Amino acid sequence: MSAKNLGAYNIEDLRVLARRRVPKGVFEFVDRGSEDEVALRNNRDAFERIKLVPRTLVDVSRRTTATELFGHRLAMPVAVAPTGVAGLMWYQGELELARAAAAAGIPFTLATGSMTAMETIASEAPGRLWFQLYMWPDRAMSHALVERARLAGFEALVVTVDGVVAGNREYNMRNGFTVPFTYTKKNIFDVLRHPRWMIGVLGRYMMNNGLPRYENYPTELKNRITAAPVGKGMMRNDSLTWDDLRELRRRWPHTLIVKGIMHPRDALLARACGADAVVVSNHGGRNVDSTQAPIDALPRIADAVGNDLIVLMDSGVRRGSDVVKALALGAKAVMIGRPTLYGTAVSGAAGAGRAIGIFREEIDRMLAHLGCATVNEVSREHVTSGERSPQTLDPAMEDVMAAVRIQRVG
Repeated sequence: MSAKNLGAYNIEDLRVLARRRVPKGVFEFVDRGSEDEVALRNNRDAFERIKLVPRTLVDVSRRTTATELFGHRLAMPVAVAPTGVAGLMWYQGELELARAAAAAGIPFTLATGSMTAMETIASEAPGRLWFQLYMWPDRAMSHALVERARLAGFEALVVTVDGVVAGNREYNMRNGFTVPFTYTKKNIFDVLRHPRWMIGVLGRYMMNNGLPRYENYPTELKNRITAAPVGKGMMRNDSLTWDDLRELRRRWPHTLIVKGIMHPRDALLARACGADAVVVSNHGGRNVDSTQAPIDALPRIADAVGNDLIVLMDSGVRRGSDVVKALALGAKAVMIGRPTLYGTAVSGAAGAGRAIGIFREEIDRMLAHLGCATVNEVSREHVTSGERSPQTLDPAMEDVMAAVRIQRVG
Protein backbone atom coordinates (compact mmCIF):
# COMPACT_ATOMS: atom_id res chain seq x y z
CA MET A 1 0.00 0.00 0.00
CA SER A 2 1.45 3.37 -1.01
CA ALA A 3 2.08 5.63 1.97
CA LYS A 4 0.98 8.59 -0.13
CA ASN A 5 -2.36 7.35 -1.43
CA LEU A 6 -3.07 4.51 1.04
CA GLY A 7 -3.88 2.27 -1.93
CA ALA A 8 -7.01 4.32 -2.64
CA TYR A 9 -7.54 6.00 -5.99
CA ASN A 10 -11.18 6.97 -5.45
CA ILE A 11 -13.73 7.13 -2.64
CA GLU A 12 -15.01 3.62 -3.36
CA ASP A 13 -11.49 2.29 -2.71
CA LEU A 14 -11.57 3.94 0.71
CA ARG A 15 -15.03 2.52 1.32
CA VAL A 16 -13.81 -1.03 0.62
CA LEU A 17 -10.81 -0.58 2.90
CA ALA A 18 -13.00 0.86 5.67
CA ARG A 19 -15.43 -2.05 5.45
CA ARG A 20 -12.55 -4.46 6.10
CA ARG A 21 -11.19 -2.51 9.01
CA VAL A 22 -14.20 -1.77 11.23
CA PRO A 23 -16.88 -4.11 12.63
CA LYS A 24 -19.91 -4.67 10.43
CA GLY A 25 -22.25 -2.91 12.85
CA VAL A 26 -20.13 0.23 12.89
CA PHE A 27 -19.60 0.23 9.12
CA GLU A 28 -23.26 -0.27 8.25
CA PHE A 29 -24.31 2.45 10.69
CA VAL A 30 -22.24 4.83 8.56
CA ASP A 31 -22.75 3.31 5.13
CA ARG A 32 -26.41 2.44 4.89
CA GLY A 33 -29.72 4.33 4.66
CA SER A 34 -33.19 3.87 6.11
CA GLU A 35 -35.87 1.21 5.53
CA ASP A 36 -35.65 -0.08 1.92
CA GLU A 37 -32.84 2.36 1.08
CA VAL A 38 -34.70 3.80 -1.91
CA ALA A 39 -33.48 7.31 -1.10
CA LEU A 40 -29.92 6.06 -0.63
CA ARG A 41 -29.85 4.55 -4.13
CA ASN A 42 -31.70 7.44 -5.70
CA ASN A 43 -29.17 9.94 -4.37
CA ARG A 44 -26.53 8.27 -6.52
CA ASP A 45 -28.81 7.56 -9.48
CA ALA A 46 -29.75 11.22 -9.68
CA PHE A 47 -26.12 12.29 -9.98
CA GLU A 48 -25.51 9.69 -12.64
CA ARG A 49 -28.46 10.90 -14.71
CA ILE A 50 -26.93 14.37 -14.94
CA LYS A 51 -24.35 14.65 -17.69
CA LEU A 52 -21.54 17.17 -18.08
CA VAL A 53 -21.05 19.27 -21.21
CA PRO A 54 -17.30 19.86 -21.78
CA ARG A 55 -15.99 23.01 -23.46
CA THR A 56 -12.76 23.04 -25.45
CA LEU A 57 -9.91 25.33 -26.57
CA VAL A 58 -10.01 27.39 -23.38
CA ASP A 59 -6.81 28.31 -21.53
CA VAL A 60 -7.20 26.67 -18.13
CA SER A 61 -3.50 26.47 -17.31
CA ARG A 62 -3.96 28.76 -14.31
CA ARG A 63 -7.15 27.22 -12.98
CA THR A 64 -7.89 27.03 -9.28
CA THR A 65 -10.37 25.13 -7.15
CA ALA A 66 -10.37 27.91 -4.52
CA THR A 67 -13.52 29.82 -3.68
CA GLU A 68 -14.90 32.19 -1.07
CA LEU A 69 -17.66 31.26 1.36
CA PHE A 70 -19.05 33.47 4.14
CA GLY A 71 -16.16 35.88 3.63
CA HIS A 72 -13.46 33.21 4.00
CA ARG A 73 -11.26 31.74 1.31
CA LEU A 74 -11.54 27.95 0.94
CA ALA A 75 -9.16 25.70 -0.96
CA MET A 76 -12.16 24.18 -2.75
CA PRO A 77 -15.98 24.35 -2.59
CA VAL A 78 -16.27 21.51 -0.08
CA ALA A 79 -16.98 21.30 3.65
CA VAL A 80 -16.93 18.26 5.95
CA ALA A 81 -20.49 17.46 7.01
CA PRO A 82 -21.42 16.63 10.63
CA THR A 83 -20.96 12.93 11.32
CA GLY A 84 -21.57 11.73 14.86
CA VAL A 85 -19.66 8.43 14.82
CA ALA A 86 -16.25 9.51 13.55
CA GLY A 87 -15.01 8.64 17.03
CA LEU A 88 -15.88 4.99 16.41
CA MET A 89 -14.16 4.83 13.03
CA TRP A 90 -10.82 5.79 14.60
CA TYR A 91 -9.59 6.73 18.05
CA GLN A 92 -10.61 10.37 18.56
CA GLY A 93 -11.83 10.32 14.98
CA GLU A 94 -13.47 13.75 15.13
CA LEU A 95 -10.14 15.31 16.07
CA GLU A 96 -8.37 13.43 13.26
CA LEU A 97 -11.00 14.53 10.76
CA ALA A 98 -10.88 18.15 11.94
CA ARG A 99 -7.10 18.20 11.55
CA ALA A 100 -7.39 16.84 8.01
CA ALA A 101 -9.96 19.48 7.09
CA ALA A 102 -7.82 22.27 8.56
CA ALA A 103 -4.77 21.05 6.65
CA ALA A 104 -6.82 20.96 3.43
CA GLY A 105 -8.19 24.46 3.94
CA ILE A 106 -11.88 23.53 4.15
CA PRO A 107 -14.49 23.78 6.97
CA PHE A 108 -15.10 20.97 9.45
CA THR A 109 -18.51 20.56 11.09
CA LEU A 110 -18.61 19.01 14.56
CA ALA A 111 -21.80 17.12 15.35
CA THR A 112 -23.85 17.51 18.52
CA GLY A 113 -23.47 13.76 19.06
CA SER A 114 -19.70 13.71 18.65
CA MET A 115 -17.42 11.91 21.06
CA THR A 116 -14.87 14.72 21.27
CA ALA A 117 -15.55 17.94 23.15
CA MET A 118 -15.88 21.08 21.03
CA GLU A 119 -13.25 22.82 23.17
CA THR A 120 -10.75 20.07 22.32
CA ILE A 121 -11.45 20.46 18.61
CA ALA A 122 -11.08 24.25 18.80
CA SER A 123 -7.76 24.10 20.67
CA GLU A 124 -6.12 21.16 18.85
CA ALA A 125 -7.46 21.50 15.29
CA PRO A 126 -7.94 25.23 14.65
CA GLY A 127 -9.35 25.98 11.23
CA ARG A 128 -12.73 26.82 9.72
CA LEU A 129 -14.92 25.28 12.44
CA TRP A 130 -18.70 24.88 12.26
CA PHE A 131 -20.93 23.33 14.93
CA GLN A 132 -24.00 21.27 14.08
CA LEU A 133 -26.97 21.52 16.42
CA TYR A 134 -29.81 19.11 17.11
CA MET A 135 -32.31 20.99 19.24
CA TRP A 136 -33.13 19.05 22.41
CA PRO A 137 -36.56 18.94 24.09
CA ASP A 138 -35.13 21.18 26.81
CA ARG A 139 -34.52 24.32 24.77
CA ALA A 140 -32.56 25.97 27.57
CA MET A 141 -29.98 23.18 27.37
CA SER A 142 -29.72 23.65 23.61
CA HIS A 143 -29.27 27.38 23.98
CA ALA A 144 -26.53 26.74 26.55
CA LEU A 145 -24.81 24.45 24.02
CA VAL A 146 -25.00 27.19 21.38
CA GLU A 147 -23.38 29.64 23.79
CA ARG A 148 -20.68 27.09 24.53
CA ALA A 149 -19.94 26.80 20.78
CA ARG A 150 -19.72 30.59 20.53
CA LEU A 151 -17.27 30.81 23.40
CA ALA A 152 -15.18 28.01 21.90
CA GLY A 153 -14.76 30.06 18.73
CA PHE A 154 -16.91 28.20 16.21
CA GLU A 155 -17.73 30.50 13.32
CA ALA A 156 -20.93 28.90 12.01
CA LEU A 157 -23.93 27.15 13.53
CA VAL A 158 -25.49 24.41 11.39
CA VAL A 159 -29.02 23.67 12.61
CA THR A 160 -30.25 20.28 11.43
CA VAL A 161 -34.03 20.41 10.92
CA ASP A 162 -34.75 17.06 9.24
CA GLY A 163 -34.11 14.84 12.26
CA VAL A 164 -37.08 15.47 14.52
CA VAL A 165 -37.36 11.69 15.01
CA ALA A 166 -34.79 8.98 14.43
CA GLY A 167 -34.68 7.27 11.04
CA ASN A 168 -35.89 3.68 10.77
CA ARG A 169 -32.58 1.85 10.35
CA GLU A 170 -33.53 -1.76 10.91
CA TYR A 171 -30.06 -3.14 10.18
CA ASN A 172 -28.74 -1.52 13.35
CA MET A 173 -30.95 -3.80 15.41
CA ARG A 174 -30.09 -6.81 13.28
CA ASN A 175 -26.39 -6.10 13.79
CA GLY A 176 -26.87 -5.50 17.49
CA PHE A 177 -25.33 -2.07 17.00
CA THR A 178 -26.71 0.93 18.79
CA VAL A 179 -25.57 4.40 19.65
CA PRO A 180 -25.18 4.39 22.64
CA PHE A 181 -23.39 1.04 22.28
CA THR A 182 -24.83 -2.04 23.96
CA TYR A 183 -23.11 -5.43 24.10
CA THR A 184 -24.74 -8.50 22.58
CA LYS A 185 -23.29 -11.89 21.62
CA LYS A 186 -23.55 -10.89 17.99
CA ASN A 187 -21.67 -7.63 18.14
CA ILE A 188 -19.05 -9.01 20.56
CA PHE A 189 -18.22 -11.63 17.93
CA ASP A 190 -18.20 -8.88 15.31
CA VAL A 191 -15.66 -6.88 17.33
CA LEU A 192 -13.45 -9.93 17.95
CA ARG A 193 -13.25 -10.51 14.17
CA HIS A 194 -11.68 -7.05 13.83
CA PRO A 195 -8.75 -7.13 16.29
CA ARG A 196 -7.07 -4.04 14.82
CA TRP A 197 -10.17 -1.96 15.51
CA MET A 198 -10.71 -3.63 18.91
CA ILE A 199 -7.19 -2.75 20.05
CA GLY A 200 -6.61 0.49 18.17
CA VAL A 201 -9.98 2.12 18.82
CA LEU A 202 -11.93 0.43 21.60
CA GLY A 203 -8.79 -0.57 23.49
CA ARG A 204 -7.30 2.92 23.40
CA TYR A 205 -10.52 4.41 24.76
CA MET A 206 -10.55 1.88 27.57
CA MET A 207 -6.92 2.63 28.49
CA ASN A 208 -7.60 6.34 28.70
CA ASN A 209 -11.00 7.63 29.83
CA GLY A 210 -13.05 4.50 29.31
CA LEU A 211 -15.69 4.03 26.63
CA PRO A 212 -16.46 7.26 24.77
CA ARG A 213 -19.39 9.47 25.63
CA TYR A 214 -21.33 12.26 24.01
CA GLU A 215 -18.84 14.88 25.12
CA ASN A 216 -20.93 17.88 24.10
CA TYR A 217 -23.93 16.85 26.19
CA PRO A 218 -24.51 18.59 29.54
CA THR A 219 -22.97 16.81 32.49
CA GLU A 220 -26.33 15.54 33.72
CA LEU A 221 -27.06 13.95 30.32
CA LYS A 222 -23.61 12.75 29.30
CA ASN A 223 -23.87 8.98 28.81
CA ARG A 224 -21.17 6.49 28.13
CA ILE A 225 -21.98 4.71 24.91
CA THR A 226 -22.94 1.55 26.78
CA ALA A 227 -25.69 3.34 28.67
CA ALA A 228 -28.91 3.13 26.66
CA PRO A 229 -30.68 1.12 23.95
CA VAL A 230 -31.19 2.26 20.38
CA GLY A 231 -32.94 5.58 19.96
CA LYS A 232 -32.23 6.75 23.50
CA GLY A 233 -28.71 8.06 23.08
CA MET A 234 -29.52 11.01 20.83
CA MET A 235 -32.27 13.25 22.15
CA ARG A 236 -34.76 14.52 19.58
CA ASN A 237 -37.33 17.31 19.57
CA ASP A 238 -40.50 16.92 17.52
CA SER A 239 -41.99 20.25 18.57
CA LEU A 240 -39.64 22.56 16.67
CA THR A 241 -41.06 25.49 14.72
CA TRP A 242 -39.71 28.45 12.76
CA ASP A 243 -39.89 30.42 16.00
CA ASP A 244 -37.06 28.25 17.33
CA LEU A 245 -34.95 29.25 14.35
CA ARG A 246 -35.72 32.92 14.96
CA GLU A 247 -34.60 32.51 18.57
CA LEU A 248 -31.35 30.86 17.47
CA ARG A 249 -30.77 33.74 15.08
CA ARG A 250 -31.21 36.14 17.98
CA ARG A 251 -28.69 34.24 20.10
CA TRP A 252 -26.09 33.33 17.47
CA PRO A 253 -23.99 36.28 16.22
CA HIS A 254 -22.17 34.47 13.41
CA THR A 255 -23.11 32.50 10.30
CA LEU A 256 -26.37 30.56 10.66
CA ILE A 257 -26.95 27.59 8.34
CA VAL A 258 -30.15 25.50 8.16
CA LYS A 259 -29.52 21.91 7.11
CA GLY A 260 -32.16 19.54 5.74
CA ILE A 261 -34.11 21.78 3.34
CA MET A 262 -35.87 20.07 0.43
CA HIS A 263 -38.59 22.55 -0.58
CA PRO A 264 -38.23 26.09 -2.00
CA ARG A 265 -40.79 27.48 0.45
CA ASP A 266 -38.81 26.18 3.43
CA ALA A 267 -35.70 27.85 2.02
CA LEU A 268 -37.59 31.14 1.78
CA LEU A 269 -38.87 30.73 5.35
CA ALA A 270 -35.33 30.06 6.55
CA ARG A 271 -34.22 33.26 4.89
CA ALA A 272 -37.10 35.17 6.51
CA CYS A 273 -35.95 33.85 9.91
CA GLY A 274 -32.49 35.29 9.34
CA ALA A 275 -30.54 32.29 8.08
CA ASP A 276 -27.42 33.01 6.04
CA ALA A 277 -27.51 29.69 4.17
CA VAL A 278 -29.41 26.44 3.70
CA VAL A 279 -28.16 22.94 2.98
CA VAL A 280 -30.31 21.05 0.49
CA SER A 281 -30.15 17.57 2.02
CA ASN A 282 -32.14 14.41 2.68
CA HIS A 283 -29.71 13.34 5.42
CA GLY A 284 -27.87 11.05 3.03
CA GLY A 285 -30.97 8.86 2.69
CA ARG A 286 -30.73 8.00 6.38
CA ASN A 287 -34.01 9.43 7.64
CA VAL A 288 -36.99 9.49 5.25
CA ASP A 289 -36.90 6.79 2.59
CA SER A 290 -38.14 7.48 -0.96
CA THR A 291 -37.35 11.20 -0.73
CA GLN A 292 -36.34 13.17 -3.78
CA ALA A 293 -32.59 13.36 -4.34
CA PRO A 294 -31.21 16.70 -3.13
CA ILE A 295 -29.39 17.26 -6.43
CA ASP A 296 -32.82 17.15 -8.13
CA ALA A 297 -34.33 19.55 -5.60
CA LEU A 298 -31.38 21.93 -5.78
CA PRO A 299 -32.21 23.98 -8.93
CA ARG A 300 -35.72 24.99 -7.78
CA ILE A 301 -34.44 26.02 -4.38
CA ALA A 302 -31.51 27.96 -5.84
CA ASP A 303 -33.85 29.74 -8.25
CA ALA A 304 -36.30 30.57 -5.46
CA VAL A 305 -33.78 32.27 -3.19
CA GLY A 306 -31.64 33.86 -5.90
CA ASN A 307 -28.74 35.84 -4.47
CA ASP A 308 -30.45 36.44 -1.13
CA LEU A 309 -29.31 33.17 0.46
CA ILE A 310 -26.28 30.92 0.05
CA VAL A 311 -27.23 27.40 -0.99
CA LEU A 312 -25.15 24.33 -0.10
CA MET A 313 -26.05 20.69 -0.69
CA ASP A 314 -25.12 17.20 0.43
CA SER A 315 -26.20 13.54 0.11
CA GLY A 316 -24.82 11.04 -2.38
CA VAL A 317 -21.65 12.98 -3.24
CA ARG A 318 -18.85 10.56 -4.15
CA ARG A 319 -16.91 12.22 -6.97
CA GLY A 320 -15.46 15.59 -7.79
CA SER A 321 -17.76 15.56 -10.80
CA ASP A 322 -20.70 15.40 -8.36
CA VAL A 323 -19.43 18.58 -6.72
CA VAL A 324 -19.14 20.28 -10.10
CA LYS A 325 -22.70 19.22 -11.03
CA ALA A 326 -24.00 20.71 -7.78
CA LEU A 327 -22.15 23.97 -8.47
CA ALA A 328 -23.65 24.09 -11.96
CA LEU A 329 -27.16 23.68 -10.54
CA GLY A 330 -26.89 26.45 -7.97
CA ALA A 331 -24.87 25.29 -4.97
CA LYS A 332 -22.07 27.50 -3.67
CA ALA A 333 -20.36 24.52 -2.03
CA VAL A 334 -20.98 20.86 -1.17
CA MET A 335 -20.80 19.02 2.15
CA ILE A 336 -19.32 15.51 2.28
CA GLY A 337 -19.95 13.04 5.10
CA ARG A 338 -19.46 9.35 4.39
CA PRO A 339 -16.37 9.79 2.14
CA THR A 340 -14.28 11.35 4.89
CA LEU A 341 -15.56 8.80 7.42
CA TYR A 342 -14.31 6.02 5.15
CA GLY A 343 -10.94 7.74 5.02
CA THR A 344 -10.86 8.25 8.79
CA ALA A 345 -11.54 4.54 9.33
CA VAL A 346 -8.60 3.62 7.10
CA SER A 347 -5.91 5.85 8.57
CA GLY A 348 -7.18 8.64 10.81
CA ALA A 349 -6.18 12.12 9.67
CA ALA A 350 -4.11 10.71 6.80
CA GLY A 351 -7.10 8.75 5.50
CA ALA A 352 -9.47 11.68 5.82
CA GLY A 353 -6.90 13.81 4.06
CA ARG A 354 -6.72 11.28 1.26
CA ALA A 355 -10.51 11.44 0.81
CA ILE A 356 -10.39 15.23 0.65
CA GLY A 357 -7.43 15.06 -1.73
CA ILE A 358 -9.33 12.78 -4.10
CA PHE A 359 -12.12 15.34 -4.32
CA ARG A 360 -9.64 18.15 -4.92
CA GLU A 361 -7.93 16.23 -7.75
CA GLU A 362 -11.23 15.30 -9.38
CA ILE A 363 -12.69 18.82 -9.13
CA ASP A 364 -9.54 20.26 -10.68
CA ARG A 365 -9.70 17.75 -13.53
CA MET A 366 -13.38 18.48 -14.19
CA LEU A 367 -12.75 22.24 -14.30
CA ALA A 368 -10.15 21.66 -16.99
CA HIS A 369 -12.49 19.49 -19.05
CA LEU A 370 -15.29 22.05 -18.78
CA GLY A 371 -13.05 24.91 -19.82
CA CYS A 372 -13.41 26.70 -16.47
CA ALA A 373 -10.51 28.48 -14.79
CA THR A 374 -12.44 28.92 -11.52
CA VAL A 375 -15.35 27.20 -9.80
CA ASN A 376 -17.39 30.40 -10.19
CA GLU A 377 -17.39 29.90 -13.95
CA VAL A 378 -19.32 26.62 -13.69
CA SER A 379 -22.94 27.18 -14.75
CA ARG A 380 -26.00 25.36 -16.03
CA GLU A 381 -24.64 25.41 -19.55
CA HIS A 382 -22.17 22.77 -18.34
CA VAL A 383 -24.83 20.18 -17.44
CA THR A 384 -27.71 18.37 -19.08
CA SER A 385 -30.17 15.77 -17.86
CA GLY A 386 -29.30 13.52 -20.77
CA GLU A 387 -32.97 13.55 -21.80
CA ARG A 388 -32.85 16.93 -23.49
CA SER A 389 -30.28 19.28 -24.94
CA PRO A 390 -28.55 21.87 -22.75
CA GLN A 391 -30.20 25.23 -22.38
CA THR A 392 -30.90 27.12 -25.59
CA LEU A 393 -28.35 29.69 -26.65
CA ASP A 394 -28.49 32.97 -24.79
CA PRO A 395 -28.38 36.25 -26.76
CA ALA A 396 -24.61 36.59 -26.32
CA MET A 397 -24.06 33.16 -27.89
CA GLU A 398 -26.40 34.01 -30.73
CA ASP A 399 -24.20 37.05 -31.44
CA VAL A 400 -21.13 34.79 -31.55
CA MET A 401 -22.86 32.46 -33.99
CA ALA A 402 -23.85 35.38 -36.20
CA ALA A 403 -20.26 36.63 -36.23
CA VAL A 404 -19.01 33.18 -37.22
CA ARG A 405 -21.52 33.03 -40.10
CA ILE A 406 -20.44 36.47 -41.33
CA GLN A 407 -16.79 35.44 -41.13
CA ARG A 408 -17.50 32.37 -43.24
CA VAL A 409 -19.31 34.41 -45.87
CA GLY A 410 -16.45 36.87 -46.01
